[in-house]
Amino acid sequence: MRNHGQKDWVQMKKKLDNMKRAVEMELREHKSSFIVYCVLRLLVIIAMILQIFNKNYENVFLCILTLALLMLPSFIQVNLKIELPTGLEIVILLFIFAAEILGEISAYYIKYPGWDTILHTINGFLMAAIGFSMVDILNRHKNIKFDLSPAFMAVVAFCFSMTIGVIWEFFECAMDQLFGFDMQKDTIVHSISSVMLDPTGTNTVVRIEDIESVVINGQDLKLGGYLDIGLLDTMKDLFVNFIGAVVFSVIGYFYVKNRGKGRIARRFIPRLKDEDRDYLQKAINEQAEEERIEEMKQELQQAEEQESAARE
Repeated sequence: MRNHGQKDWVQMKKKLDNMKRAVEMELREHKSSFIVYCVLRLLVIIAMILQIFNKNYENVFLCILTLALLMLPSFIQVNLKIELPTGLEIVILLFIFAAEILGEISAYYIKYPGWDTILHTINGFLMAAIGFSMVDILNRHKNIKFDLSPAFMAVVAFCFSMTIGVIWEFFECAMDQLFGFDMQKDTIVHSISSVMLDPTGTNTVVRIEDIESVVINGQDLKLGGYLDIGLLDTMKDLFVNFIGAVVFSVIGYFYVKNRGKGRIARRFIPRLKDEDRDYLQKAINEQAEEERIEEMKQELQQAEEQESAARE
């Protein structure tokens, strides 16, 4: 039983070593994205050290999470055998850094009100690109009979992007409700309309205009208006996600219609890897070759020891 457990551990260690080697080869494949990765990784490590000195361990966790997420593009390429264009990979890396380090730790979401809007627009664009690539890969796969028109592919990409956007808003709402976060940012409004304010209890909308202050439990919140709890922020996020999804769906439509001649789309649509760029298989083959050479060395050493013993 113990030997069986040791064999499992050895096999697991080999798989992890192969994965690490393959990811390292993947990272170095494109010089420009590798440089961006190294610079961002260095900045995150510096930020993490500063947060440790400040004893802000929540931000330390965010830095560790960011370091892991920065390796995600390479991990996906190695495991799914999908080639991410350099432009897409750089945008994903910058997006992760902008969302986690600048947005959360540097509080850009608060300092710059449009920061969240920009990121959600980019997210809609990127998710449409990924959705488009999934269908495009199936369309070009030799073993799958799958032939969709450019218009239908654009619709699928758009729907995929919007679905991801909605799921993210579900996640934000869950975090706010279950853990008391404020991921769905609030908005100050100066008028509200609600049937809950109807004194007759009927379905009649009552509107209050020119709200300048709100008092809760005798305390004035001093907000200069009424506090909308996340609804407008959610709708704004979905709307800009919609814009990003529409933009790339249109770009992708013409990319497929013109048989892959679009310059912009080509830089953002992943594709299947060529066999010579399957770095996981290369890592496995290299490790097998190293083990074979090591076995030959051991056999040669044993033969020399036996020959030496025979002479004595």
